[in-house]
Amino acid sequence: MAAPRVAECLVNGVQTRAVSVRDRGLAYGDGLFETILVRHGKATLADLHFQRLARGTQILRLPVDLSLIRSEVEQQAMRLGDGLLKLTVTRGESLRGYAMPQQPQVTRILQSSALPSYPPQHAEQGIRLYPCATRLGDQPMLAGLKHLNRLEQVLARSEWQDSIHAEGLVRDLAGNPIECTMSNLFIRLDDRWVTPALDRCGVRGVMRDFLIEQLAAQGDAVEQRSITFDELLRSNEVFCCNSVFGVWPVVALEDRQWSVGVHTRTIQTLAKQVLN
Repeated sequence: MAAPRVAECLVNGVQTRAVSVRDRGLAYGDGLFETILVRHGKATLADLHFQRLARGTQILRLPVDLSLIRSEVEQQAMRLGDGLLKLTVTRGESLRGYAMPQQPQVTRILQSSALPSYPPQHAEQGIRLYPCATRLGDQPMLAGLKHLNRLEQVLARSEWQDSIHAEGLVRDLAGNPIECTMSNLFIRLDDRWVTPALDRCGVRGVMRDFLIEQLAAQGDAVEQRSITFDELLRSNEVFCCNSVFGVWPVVALEDRQWSVGVHTRTIQTLAKQVLN
């Protein structure tokens, strides 16, 4: 199936690009989003995307009809064929002020677009990370969620404009590595995989969850804990991942260089099987 000539947008099931200026997603970032890769008319990793969405709606107390939203996503995926769906859910309209409306009318926005074009050498030869100065603030209540407040990531991504760096390393207030601007981080340390714990900040990525599940099933459990910057530098292999591009090996961060290891290649195969 061919992708649509122009990006489509559904707002509450109606084809339009208009959203109220009183929408709390615009005013306060009061909502959540998911970016879903569509291949051959199917939403990839759909169960994990909707599990994360369900966690977020529970924490933010958003009264959403998840079955309706999933049905709309599946229908749009069939129409799209191959591409991306961006699902945004907000608390809807309200009057001025932070107070939540007593009976919110949730806004759901579903945008479709073509597949992004990433250079194949990112996956084949690996990428260089930019050392971002922007730090992630601690907020345990929101940690892990894909909420609409992404200013930290916006500022971190603005720190480099060159084509040398494909991603940026983002750390917490203590200087510990947490993630990259649009992906999660894994390191191979002392012959096991470790990924930063996301209990105080960061986004719990869908590909991160998938790889943790798959590796555990193969007897190679991933340790989730705080990682120091020194541990990152002395690790043997590093990669970043998300649910759109899969897995990119990391081969450099400033003066530190890594080879693309055999363990990372195995992880890439796991990701390709579910995304292609």
